[in-house]
Amino acid sequence: ALPQGHPFTDVFLGWYWTSTTAAISPDHAWYLHLEGARMFYGGKDQAYLVWPVRGPRNHLLPRTGQQRCFDAHGQPIDCTGTGQDGEWLTGTPWPEPRFKTVGDGVLDRLTGLVWWPVGDFTPEPVTWGQALARVRDLNADLDERQWRLPGINELESLVDASQARPALPQSAPFDNLMDVYWSSTTSLFEPDWAWALYLDKGATGVGQKKLPAFHAWPVRDHRPA
Repeated sequence: ALPQGHPFTDVFLGWYWTSTTAAISPDHAWYLHLEGARMFYGGKDQAYLVWPVRGPRNHLLPRTGQQRCFDAHGQPIDCTGTGQDGEWLTGTPWPEPRFKTVGDGVLDRLTGLVWWPVGDFTPEPVTWGQALARVRDLNADLDERQWRLPGINELESLVDASQARPALPQSAPFDNLMDVYWSSTTSLFEPDWAWALYLDKGATGVGQKKLPAFHAWPVRDHRPA
């Protein structure tokens, strides 16, 4: 699940560890599967692959939100010398305050995206096609095209890796949140499936497009007055 033309060799199509503890279960850490691009968490006593990285701390990717460190049993420890996410704090710092109400939505000042202000835009689970259609209908009602079903990277940008149930920043002002949200991104590993965000855990996964399994959460670009 790497970009075409990448220069890497001997890439194993399996799980690679991250340095980020899973807030929902601190004796687990997040890992990424490089065949299907799925992200989930596994027990820290399990064995998976490692891919080192280096570079500037304040790079294009935002911080995960995690500021503490945990041992293999999920107990908090001093971050010094651990090499964990909570020690390095890499990525773009979050603005304060991060969220701001703007007209008909909530602006995430980190990404510039405006989110529908409540999480129950579709109170009942819908299929992927229905999720796309509901957002199209919203734009028709407003007589303009602005809201869209978010891509999986946009959905994942909301996640705070230090939180669970939901895995959102504590300052997030959204009400009536659901567990899982459809993205507009098809899984190229299985094109009859699409990516989704599991909000309780902060994990990304996939769902079969034809099943009414998940919810929709519209997003739009910010248009300053």
